[in-house]
Amino acid sequence: MTTSAATAWEPLSTEVVAELLAKADVRWWLSGGAALDRWLGRSIRERTNIDVSVLAADLAALVASLPAGYSAWAPSGEDDEIVVFEDAPQDADLQPVLIRDDAKDAWVLQVNAEDGAPRAWVYKRDPRLTLPWDRAVLDVDGIPTGAPEVQLVWKALRPRSEDTADKDAVLPHLDEAAVSFYETALLRIHPHSTWAIHVRSPFAPAKASWNRKKP
Repeated sequence: MTTSAATAWEPLSTEVVAELLAKADVRWWLSGGAALDRWLGRSIRERTNIDVSVLAADLAALVASLPAGYSAWAPSGEDDEIVVFEDAPQDADLQPVLIRDDAKDAWVLQVNAEDGAPRAWVYKRDPRLTLPWDRAVLDVDGIPTGAPEVQLVWKALRPRSEDTADKDAVLPHLDEAAVSFYETALLRIHPHSTWAIHVRSPFAPAKASWNRKKP
């Protein structure tokens, strides 16, 4: 059975996502824009979808934990076709996985597969970049939330104007350690990112100016 990624989106709230995944006996966390909004304590801009992340090895277990009425769909490897998760090729990079509310015939959640080790999150694009789990995934009012500096690194490869809006909203509130991680990642992992220009520039704000407390 196949469907189209063009199916309408009705993204869940972060609280409903937490309820949906409550029975998943694996590590998962809000990621992307939803994580930035949650950490900042306000919505930066309108989001068309909502993301969570999970280790690639735990993806099947997360899908298996979904309650009745929700189905998971993954890329088939052919064009834009997506298939029921269980029918996807076993050797394929099964992401992003889209979760559908079958009654509404709408996508409600996107699941991204990431890398990690027992003690640390590992950047899937470059395993040299790691961060201890207690810094990579934060508890924000009871919901596991990807650290903002990690989300900005994901967005830095080919940032769109909306990604820059996210960065500009979040960066002033990062502490010194988070800024150091973000800037190091830009210069070592994504040196060609347009965001790296501002880090290298002699006119870039001093790090101390970013060392402010989260509101």
